[in-house]
Amino acid sequence: MRSVLSKRSRKINKKIGEDGYMNNSEMTFEAAIARLEEIVRMLEGGSAPLDKSLAMFEEGVALVKLCNARLDAAEQKVKILTVGPDGNLTENDMK
Repeated sequence: MRSVLSKRSRKINKKIGEDGYMNNSEMTFEAAIARLEEIVRMLEGGSAPLDKSLAMFEEGVALVKLCNARLDAAEQKVKILTVGPDGNLTENDMK
């Protein structure tokens, strides 16, 4: 178990930039949500110092923007199938 965690930590550390934040552009939607949930738990715990809390909050805001952008992009790809009066299926963009 420890080797798996250390491998994951090394992988995550490679994605952390000079500013201390993860490179969000490389994160999957699922990873961004998981990190956001982790940040929320830490902020709700209230044990982090103010500077750390502000940094986590800023990271969380960036993650929310990333997730919204990924959801918007996914929504653009979704098509709605409707059955016309003649019984044929037609594709329409989701609105």
